[in-house]
Parts: sequence; C-alpha cells; structure tokens
Amino acid sequence: MFPVRRMTIAIAALGLIAAAPARSEQGTEGAKPMPDSIRDVAPALEKYRETVVLGDLWKRPQLIARDRSIVTLAALIARNQTVELAYYLNLALASGVKPAEISEIVTHLAFYTGWANAMSAVSVAKDVFAARKIASDQLAAVSPALLPLNESAESERATRVGQQFGSVAPGLVQYTTDVLFRDLWLRPGLAPRDRSLVTVSALVATGQVAQITYHLNRAMDNGLTQEQAGEVVTQLAFYAGWPNAFSAVSVFKDVFEKRPKP
Repeated sequence: MFPVRRMTIAIAALGLIAAAPARSEQGTEGAKPMPDSIRDVAPALEKYRETVVLGDLWKRPQLIARDRSIVTLAALIARNQTVELAYYLNLALASGVKPAEISEIVTHLAFYTGWANAMSAVSVAKDVFAARKIASDQLAAVSPALLPLNESAESERATRVGQQFGSVAPGLVQYTTDVLFRDLWLRPGLAPRDRSLVTVSALVATGQVAQITYHLNRAMDNGLTQEQAGEVVTQLAFYAGWPNAFSAVSVFKDVFEKRPKP
C-alpha cells in the first residue's frame, strides 16, 4: 500500500510549487487575448473566436457553462497550452467552478497527463488566485476524508488489470490501485461525475483513445448523460482539434450502442 503520507506530500506539492509565470498576452483579471494581436495576424481567427466559439459554442444548452469550463481547462492543462489558461481559469471561476475544484483538477491531471503539465498549470493558476485573493483555505484539502469505495467494482477492476499487466509492470499496477483508485478517485474535492468529466476530456484532448471506453462508461455511471457526453466531444473539437474529436467520436458511438438502454 502506498503510504498515505507520501501521497499527501505529493498533492501538497502541486499547490505549493510554482515555476515562473508563463508568458502570455493575458492579465489575470478579465483575462482575454488582446483583439488587436489576433487581428494583426489572423483577422479571420478573431471572427471565428468571437462568433463561433464564444458567440455560439459556449451558449449551446447541451452543457452548462460550468461543465464547458471543466472540459476546456482539462484540455488546456492536458495539452500544456498555458497561453489562454488564465482567461479560462477566470471564466471557470465566473461560471461556478470553485477554487478548490480547480485545485483538484490540476492535481488529478498530474496523474492523467503528467506531472510537468500540472506544474505548468500551477504557475498560471497561482497568479489568477493571487489576483482574486483566493486564500489557501479555499483550496482542496491535502488529506480529506475519502468518499466510500465501491469494493466489488474496484476488486473486479484491480483483478482484471493485475491479470493483464501484473507480470509486465507490477509497480504500475500497484500504484494504479493504491494511489489512483483507492485515493485520488475518492477525494471529495471533485464530485465523481466531474472527476470523470476531467478524465474523459483529457483523454480525448491527448488522443488517448484506448482508455476512453472504460472512463466514458465510468463517467456515464457517475451521471454524465449521452447528450452531455456528445457535447463534450463537440467542445473539444475546438480546443483539441477536429482530428482528436473524430478519433474519439467512434469510441463514444461504440460505448453508447453497447450500454444498456434506460
């Protein structure tokens, strides 16, 4: 079993360690790419941003703004795209995502998209939080009481993964059980549906289609509807690119068709 103390130290580090702020054209309050900068380089891009992305996509009713913010933050952090991160962190906070939830999203994505990506996000979020006077007591707790574990489902998952990969990478299998599914996934700083939403979004954004089936089913078990899941792919087409969206959409279709009908 992975010692709890090590895990708490690792999570605390994500909240405390920050590199130099990423260079960006945005401030941290009312952050927005400067229109003149876009217009001087790609005026058509500015038009699409204002009319299609912000003027249409973000207003579609299939996902509330809070969910779109979670999906978008997950994609930007997963792809280590910090240029627009301050703007979307501010938008997320304005859309109802709590500072503690942002803290937890960054922590979660350290495991699903890499430690360095999380650290890059920490440096941007640190400035946004400072500008908004968000104190440490508003962030996710280091060692909270964990959510209840579904013992039968976790036992089945652990057995299956152990049989497939235990002889190849026993350390990976052990950390997967002890750290991810018996600790990280049980942290209450994100509701299970939101944690699944972050995970699925990150997988789509980084083209990790082999992992989507399990996590999309888990997301839908946690309350994500089929309509909402389809809109997640639509949102990610703009923030992770059409090829990643279309690589994922066939997996989504397969999951939808194989799930029991309500």
